[in-house]
Amino acid sequence: MSNFRPPRELAPIGGAPPISSDPPFHHGARKLLLPAFTKSAVSRLEPGTREYCHEVIDALAGQDVVDAALDYAQHIPVRVIAAMLGFPPEDGPRFREFVANALEGINAPPEERLARAQQLIQYLLEQVHAHLDHPQDDLTTYLINAELDGRKLDPGHVVGTMTLLLIAGIDTTWGAIGAALWHLARTPADRQRLAAEPGLLPAAMEELLRAYAPVTMARLVNQDMHWRGVDMKADDWILLSFPAANRDPAQFERAGEVVIDREVNRHAAFGLGIHRCLGSHLARMELRVALEVWLERVPAFTLDDPSAVTWSAGQIRGPRALPLRIGAPG
Repeated sequence: MSNFRPPRELAPIGGAPPISSDPPFHHGARKLLLPAFTKSAVSRLEPGTREYCHEVIDALAGQDVVDAALDYAQHIPVRVIAAMLGFPPEDGPRFREFVANALEGINAPPEERLARAQQLIQYLLEQVHAHLDHPQDDLTTYLINAELDGRKLDPGHVVGTMTLLLIAGIDTTWGAIGAALWHLARTPADRQRLAAEPGLLPAAMEELLRAYAPVTMARLVNQDMHWRGVDMKADDWILLSFPAANRDPAQFERAGEVVIDREVNRHAAFGLGIHRCLGSHLARMELRVALEVWLERVPAFTLDDPSAVTWSAGQIRGPRALPLRIGAPG
């Protein structure tokens, strides 16, 4: 694990508020964003998301084998986040590059990571200036105009929150959609049942989130402590493994199995406590719509070559290559 520590002088705001923020600042920073991520706000994005999923599948027509991670799953959150922030949709390939740099370049030399981070910050500053010149009805203009404790947000706060929404809003959902399709491709009984019983999808989706939770969060220990036989020192890094928590047999019956009609499912895929995922309604909508449209349009599919499936590195886990054979029997 890297010895990197968030600079103390950034507290309590941190580099990507509100996920990097400490109380009491955290509460106000999070509350600012809540209106954009309510169920009703997210529901307004659903028709456009559904239409886009159909467009992406239209573009795959006639192919016997498609990469469902690269050619389907990743496109959906990129388009949705671009629309929310008011960024040009044609910049999608750049977003994917920013995500890879931030989340998968963790072992690159510090100077290289810094240079990559500067590219993202420069891009976001360009978007801020464009929105200052031409305000729009989007999240970027909202953040520019927002006030906290009677003051406009610090520019670093605006850019940090935009960074969080861009990075966290893309990679996690991309991973969740891909992992769900991977499971269905290798589990014909579940795939056939879902294709036949679309009403089961909400329960199945929660189970797939539980079983293949995409996020593991890192935090710093606040003060020296002894917990369950382990000594932890202030400023030690710890990993909060939501995927492991979701397989805890003390919390779930048949914890190691995927039970797509599981009724009681209090999983931790979106985290717990004050930092629980702000965009959970958005992620659920994207995952549900992506699966609904895929199963409607492509009800029969299997893994083309299981050994060709690759997974992301770092704290966000999901398929990065997922070759599926379309129309396969079973």
